[in-house]
Amino acid sequence: MPNARSKAGIFLPALNAAMQEFGITTHVRQASFLSQLAHESGQLVYLRELWGPTPSQLRYERDFTAAWPPRGRTDRNQLPFDLGNSEAGDGGRYRGRGLIQVTGRTNYTACGNALGLDLLAKPELLEQTVNACRSAGWFWQTHGLNVLADAGDQEKVTRRINGGTNGLADRLALFVVAKRVLA
Repeated sequence: MPNARSKAGIFLPALNAAMQEFGITTHVRQASFLSQLAHESGQLVYLRELWGPTPSQLRYERDFTAAWPPRGRTDRNQLPFDLGNSEAGDGGRYRGRGLIQVTGRTNYTACGNALGLDLLAKPELLEQTVNACRSAGWFWQTHGLNVLADAGDQEKVTRRINGGTNGLADRLALFVVAKRVLA
């Protein structure tokens, strides 16, 4: 992570502790984990999703003017419901935070419960170094990513984190470097 040099020393102890806590203990798991975090956080630069809101981010917000579920329509935005964003402003309030960009009321609730943090009241806690690392480890473990990393399937790892293959080439390039460095 060449862009992380100034922050690497700050994150190293917390990353090592989180990897140990969540079973990210082999070189291949660590390389996969670190490459995904590098992409998601802009190489440890962003602990909070930049908020425009962009058209894509507006999809995090529920439309309270229309009845749900839509009758016979398939064009309604399901994303806020999938994320558990049930109140006006939840999209911005529970935007991606932490090194793996935990997003949505449902994920904040589950992550907070697992880590012993009140993330619904204080979502910004995921921007603190230790919590950013632990939330990434929690997400990694609860989404079965060690198994996918062990199998060497970086595309499936990316899909579980991102929901698609956004940034796959960058993630793969970072993975190759991380494997070489950790070997």
